[in-house]
Amino acid sequence: MQNLPPLATMYRAFTRRDASFEGVFYVGVKTTGIFCRPTCPARKPNPENVEYFSSANDALYAGYRPCSRCKPLDRENHKPEMLSRLVEAIEQSPEHRVSEKDLKRMHIDPSTARRQFKKYYGMTFQAYQRARRMGSALHEIRAGQPVIDAQIEGGFTSASGFWQSFRQVFGTAPSRAAQVECLLARWIDTPLGAMLAIADNAGLYLLEFVDRRALEREILQLRKRTGAYVVPGDNPVLSAAAKALQDYFNGSSAVFDLPLVLVGSDFEKSVWALLQTIPPGETRSYSWMAEQLGRPQAARAIGQANGHNHLALIVPCHRVIRADGSLCGYGGGLWRKRWLLEHEIRHFVSSVQI
Repeated sequence: MQNLPPLATMYRAFTRRDASFEGVFYVGVKTTGIFCRPTCPARKPNPENVEYFSSANDALYAGYRPCSRCKPLDRENHKPEMLSRLVEAIEQSPEHRVSEKDLKRMHIDPSTARRQFKKYYGMTFQAYQRARRMGSALHEIRAGQPVIDAQIEGGFTSASGFWQSFRQVFGTAPSRAAQVECLLARWIDTPLGAMLAIADNAGLYLLEFVDRRALEREILQLRKRTGAYVVPGDNPVLSAAAKALQDYFNGSSAVFDLPLVLVGSDFEKSVWALLQTIPPGETRSYSWMAEQLGRPQAARAIGQANGHNHLALIVPCHRVIRADGSLCGYGGGLWRKRWLLEHEIRHFVSSVQI
């Protein structure tokens, strides 16, 4: 996430419709559930009713939908009519996945839709659908309340669509939390973007950036393996996780002294245990991990186990790089991996070496 200007500067630019801030930030309006450009001509809300994002993607995952007046996703060049039809189809039913069959029924070639959507919006059609679906579901998690009907009515195309999105991702409506076995989920803001934490009193099951492409699949796998639903809430484990993340990002501590519930195979658990031995600010290679585990030919399998890690930062797969020292894939994005390693070197290496 880019560093944003001061709040007062952004609000002043927003109220003045200052075009020099185009692309610098986006504005989420809490009372309507939409996000806008800095130059949006709509009536301006009070400062306590807005929040700011460095990208449109961040706003989507926070549960906001694009403003129909300033069209924050649109670029200056002419938008093909086909793209307008695609976005309209998603906005009418955000919970519904528009499949290739749906596209063909609309007389739209799927491959053309993918190319044009990526070219114009800077994200794939599938990524936009996922962001809208996950964003609407995560909105409830972010609110931290069992029922927010007024916000739903103001912020989403329909309350029924919102609840359908939530059920698809998390398995049940938040209002049924008392009736079923469930895990609790909490939204945690960080300097690198929001994270989703899922836990029960036994420990933390998941900690991921909300824009991670695999997040929805990870939640579905977690539900399948545990037999539990996921609903908004808080408990001592989630509160401790939020405090540990705050300490990590402000540079005061890299210790995550939290109870963890690792859901995976025995091999995956051995990989994750080894990851937790890598000190902050240091890196290791996949081949090193393979040697340590006594399986020198298993570097590829170790890479896959890293990819299945559901506890970002706590099980520090960001500390694994290629043998030649270059950075390799990271579920949260290479830019986050680079930031995390630089942050740890800056704040934690000297204290570790003493």
